[in-house]
Amino acid sequence: MSNPVYKMIELTGTSPVSIDDAVQNAIKRAAKTVREMKWLEVVEIRGRIDEDHVGQWQVTVKIGFTVLDDDED
Repeated sequence: MSNPVYKMIELTGTSPVSIDDAVQNAIKRAAKTVREMKWLEVVEIRGRIDEDHVGQWQVTVKIGFTVLDDDED
């Protein structure tokens, strides 16, 4: 494919551990149904505060993937 076409989806991954873990969770979940993922863009980072600490990281990412031709299934 010499001129690929890409599509983007937006997901929010979560984790009580870290920002990186939240991103990895989003990618792992998307990988169950989305093929040919190529790149990501972090759009937003948020967190839930539980009393005096971060209880959950919430990271919104855009994930870009290649749109396949009919003959590339």
